[in-house]
Amino acid sequence: MLKKIYFLLIILGIGLTSFAQNASPSAISEDNEKIYSGGEPYEVKIYPQKFKAKKPKNIILMIGDGMGVSQVFAGITANGGSLFLDNFKHIGFSKTQSADNFTTDSAAGGTALSAGEKTYNGAIGVDIDKNPVKTILEEAEERGLFTGLVSTTAITHATPASFIAHQGSRSSYEDIAADFMKTDIEVFIGGGYDHFAKRADGRNLVDELKAKGYTVEQDMEKIRDIKSGKLAGLVAPEHAGRVAERKDMLPVATQTAINILSAGKKGFFLMVEGSLIDFGGHDGSTVYVVEDMLDFDKAIGKALEFAAGNGETLIIVTADHETGGMTVLGGDFKTGRVRGEFSTTNHSPVMVPVFAYGPGAQNFTGIMENTDIHKKMVELLFKK
Repeated sequence: MLKKIYFLLIILGIGLTSFAQNASPSAISEDNEKIYSGGEPYEVKIYPQKFKAKKPKNIILMIGDGMGVSQVFAGITANGGSLFLDNFKHIGFSKTQSADNFTTDSAAGGTALSAGEKTYNGAIGVDIDKNPVKTILEEAEERGLFTGLVSTTAITHATPASFIAHQGSRSSYEDIAADFMKTDIEVFIGGGYDHFAKRADGRNLVDELKAKGYTVEQDMEKIRDIKSGKLAGLVAPEHAGRVAERKDMLPVATQTAINILSAGKKGFFLMVEGSLIDFGGHDGSTVYVVEDMLDFDKAIGKALEFAAGNGETLIIVTADHETGGMTVLGGDFKTGRVRGEFSTTNHSPVMVPVFAYGPGAQNFTGIMENTDIHKKMVELLFKK
């Protein structure tokens, strides 16, 4: 009997050892995703704070999807203690709650920013009764301003879609793509080619865009050189990949959009989304978050370079919501190492930061509703 017990204990011990050995690599891998080990920091330029007028001629709204204070600080730490965001001296906070949920999604959050309307989660440019609401991009078009959208996700995804489309569900990607055809937007760059070209209804929106005078381009190297005209940059079948795959797509797309839109004599409105900060939060990956936070900040740098020289451009940087309940638990400014933890794989309901630079920036301080950002933009851009 004792021999049998001894034999079973040996077998059990082998099994436990084997289990521990099998479990160890995944545990290490998971821990590695929580730690960004650091990289080569990029130079951050500080720009002057003097502008030509009290109100802007142009607005660049930059949305870090899922970007809360911890995501920003993770980026600051990873880049050796500074970001282009250091240029933003007027800082506030936005409450992100939607009409039907304490925790918003990107569709309702985007619609609040684009149209100043609290709506239900999943709504794209419609109110709680599914009635279309006019967006700031549409109002800019009506007033003769140039308009643009840039995103690292599909351009039909919730945040960019909420500025140009009116649909009851954020998942109606092909209907959202069709809504682009009802506008005169000058430039849009992002993923989502298949929603325009490989549709269930057989409609080829790429051909329709070309017929409307757009250059339709999928190659970022070619997009980089486009300086004028109407541009539809559809650089991925759906979402662009992570930074290692897409390279400098977002900063380049931001620069290209500004090059095209700055020809507008009456001014322009541009929305730029650093979309995949959100994906990193959903994945519980500090590495993913930091990579995309730094990429977004480089795009902010492109906007700042233009705005500082132009003197008539207001840049607003904010988020639709925070993702992941991220906490920074450790780091090192010298090496860029960041250790993060996440309390959820979903969005959280906390306030998100609002940064502003340029004429009118002082209006974006204090605690505000997300809908107030829209109201302040409209007041500054259209009511001289």
